[in-house]
Amino acid sequence: MNLRAYRRFFVVAWQFLPLLLAYARDRNRFLLFGSSRQVTSEQRRERAAALLDSLLTLGPTFIKLGQLLSTRPDILPPEYIDEFSKLQDRVPPAEWERARRVLESELGPVDERFAEFETDAISGASLGQVYRAEVDGEPVAVKVRRPDIEDLVEADLRVIRWSLPLLMYFIDESRSFSLETLADEFAKTIREEMDYEREARMLGEIRENFADNDRVRIPRVVDSHSTRRVLTMEYVPGTKINDIEDLDERGFDRTQLAETLQQAYLQMIIDDGVFHADPHPGNLAVQEDGKLVFYDFGMSGRVDPFVQEKIVDFYAAVADQNIDAILDALIEMGTLSPEADRQVMGDVMELAIADARGEDIEQYRVQQIIQQVEDTIYEFPLRLPSNLALVLRVATVVEGVCVTLDPDFDFISVATEYLREEGYIAAGVRNYVEDRANEVQDAAQSAVRIPPKLESVLDRVEREDLQIRADIEDSDRLLATMTKRLILGMLLASTVFSTAFLYAEATPIVAAVAGAGVVGLAGALWWSFRSKKGVRAKPQFTRQSMRERQGESAGGMTTSFEDEEA
Repeated sequence: MNLRAYRRFFVVAWQFLPLLLAYARDRNRFLLFGSSRQVTSEQRRERAAALLDSLLTLGPTFIKLGQLLSTRPDILPPEYIDEFSKLQDRVPPAEWERARRVLESELGPVDERFAEFETDAISGASLGQVYRAEVDGEPVAVKVRRPDIEDLVEADLRVIRWSLPLLMYFIDESRSFSLETLADEFAKTIREEMDYEREARMLGEIRENFADNDRVRIPRVVDSHSTRRVLTMEYVPGTKINDIEDLDERGFDRTQLAETLQQAYLQMIIDDGVFHADPHPGNLAVQEDGKLVFYDFGMSGRVDPFVQEKIVDFYAAVADQNIDAILDALIEMGTLSPEADRQVMGDVMELAIADARGEDIEQYRVQQIIQQVEDTIYEFPLRLPSNLALVLRVATVVEGVCVTLDPDFDFISVATEYLREEGYIAAGVRNYVEDRANEVQDAAQSAVRIPPKLESVLDRVEREDLQIRADIEDSDRLLATMTKRLILGMLLASTVFSTAFLYAEATPIVAAVAGAGVVGLAGALWWSFRSKKGVRAKPQFTRQSMRERQGESAGGMTTSFEDEEA
């Protein structure tokens, strides 16, 4: 394993070497010395495309890594996120004889376990491939783990772990934490996706949650033919959800399909706490009877109750256009630092909503809001919880599919109606009433406590025994700077007077020494006004700057991690 990992390390290093040299030159133009270089948005996009090609060349593990990176705007700039979002986990299947060895090592001879088995794979992915077969007269889809993929993945995971110290050189400290946690998260995610027993459990749980939903179809697992490396499910054919012409020919209501898809994910994330996490069009189809079909539960996740509650708060705040409530929800979910400038972040969210909704206050897209939030997350370095990053990504992809089905699809109205039907909005009203009741109770208690304290304070004022202490917050050390300048000015004035007196009354040498002191103090005072640590206005994020930034780059951002590292 170590020998294979060492060999892979050199292969990976050779693929990434040109980009690493480019990043190093961004910091020092001549690698070891020289000034930094400015990197434009177009250059970042070109580099992202080159990096994407390298990931595809390196194979399954790195394809999965690129997919995970596409959900992490706290690590990569928007241009990279855009490019990696195009990454599809579709690769040519392995040869049948090699796949057959895996299948028979898990289930026994193919001819004995299956009535029929088509040896041409109907789909191939980086970690597995799917075949059509028949069990007890029932058509099934058999997912087989790609041959020898375990050793390759384990070797690549070691390579990624060994490469982290080198990558840390190109990112700042605020993102090093995110990168380290990403490595742990990725190792856990890819091992889970190779475990078909886990996928079967997740699929079964989600299927049970939709048992009473006559608009959603989830394949049933055939337990007798499923193991850790083989997953057999009932075969459910359907029309791909992005095949608009075929859907129209069959007379399906695309708006209804979009609503069903959105409501299904709202149920999974908000109600059930377990969700299908790979909703790209290849994993969604429509049956002849109009039911929405979900495939491939290898990527699936869970949402804890606290995050569920905060997601509801976020959706409700977006619907109400309540900027403060949106920021509070983001802070409580952990996507926004409590120390972030609320005024700046409020401006960002206000612009995001304004850009997304257009003239009609109800016509805006959550995808655009999330994109603006993701861009902001990158510009204001934060630590994005891994489970929430997956939820954000799912929400974005689902909204894109819905808009493909219906260009006028209104996500907010569907989400609001769902929250209302499920009682979340009513619960919010109850919480509001409870909060007001608590405020009344607190006010009543304060009315009892305050008079004795007020009488005590007034007695001390009457005795002239009242002392007031004030703590001044000076995070930018403005008072220290002003005090320093005042002291230097006073010393300079007194030294000038002393020098003039010594020049008139003492020897020229003594006066020259005093004069040197005058020059030194004058230089120090002048330098204090030249220093960048003086009083400065804090730059603000304004609509005009937003327009300028959007005009300069397609991603709407001019700050990159290359720029920051420089």
